[in-house]
Amino acid sequence: MRTKLFFLLLLLASLLWIWLRSQTDLEQYTLNGATMGTSYNVKIVEPVTHIIDQTALHNDIDSLLYDINHIMSTYIENSEISLFNKAPAHEWISISQNLCDIFNVAIETSRKSSGAFDITVGPLVNLWGFGPEHNASDLPSEVDIQARKNRTGFQHLKIQNQPPAALKSIDSMYCDLSAIAKGWGVDRVAEFLESKGYHNYLVEIGGEIRAKGVNVHKGPWRIGVSSPNELSGIQKVIEVLDVGIATSGDYRNYFEMGGVRYSHTIDPRTGRPITHNVASVTVIYTSCMMADAYATAINVLGLEQGMMLAEKENLPVLMIVKTENGFVEKKTPSFEAYISK
Repeated sequence: MRTKLFFLLLLLASLLWIWLRSQTDLEQYTLNGATMGTSYNVKIVEPVTHIIDQTALHNDIDSLLYDINHIMSTYIENSEISLFNKAPAHEWISISQNLCDIFNVAIETSRKSSGAFDITVGPLVNLWGFGPEHNASDLPSEVDIQARKNRTGFQHLKIQNQPPAALKSIDSMYCDLSAIAKGWGVDRVAEFLESKGYHNYLVEIGGEIRAKGVNVHKGPWRIGVSSPNELSGIQKVIEVLDVGIATSGDYRNYFEMGGVRYSHTIDPRTGRPITHNVASVTVIYTSCMMADAYATAINVLGLEQGMMLAEKENLPVLMIVKTENGFVEKKTPSFEAYISK
């Protein structure tokens, strides 16, 4: 009798151990696809007992990104931003709440960066061959640059929150959301996952990231910051839990002419590609959209002014700077806490 009882208790203990392990062991699901002219990757970590309908979730994410693209892309003729760009100036144009929120964040970042970040830079982006317009075979003239600059300026974009509407106070204004679109898309996908009950995930679109909870090993998410040196791969590894990460750099998207390299990042204040020695800027922020916007603003500002903005806003920032002896790192004090030891 005692032997039977012993084996019964042993069986129950074994079943309890198996059940407890099933509740604590984690599995990672990976979904990926194409969006915004780049790729996206979503990693979701759940207990092994929680089965995910990956096909349905994948379809939902694709549908969400399709809708986002049709708000923000200047490459889609009937997207909301394209229709706004075609709308007449000096009239209030009804816009979606989403676009209104994006405009508000963009204008706030423009003010904080003294115009280094400016979504009305579109005419200049196109002039230099980095937008939907056909790439020019020659460099733009000073006359062309000044003519395009006259069509820019965030101060000429007026926003009304209720009901959401926007007004362009100069003719031929053209807004380009590429410096904020991927970050906003990341945030929207993250919010969608939250609404579905997922709290351990990593969302990445074209290098912009938002991570929450833990990875499959029950630790913080480990993110590699790319090195501008193609031979080095990863410059720095950071560990994050509930933040967004964005990087702005000039070492992948550029063109060369006459032996000179021209960055895709346009300084709205000069109308020309940036020429300083900052190769990349990585920003950590609770919102990936804000990280995206600040990364662009700081990259335009350059080392000294960029660091001043980062420290004023208490931003965790990593700059990789080109020198005669190679690349060096410049960090704000708050970035140190994220570096993997």
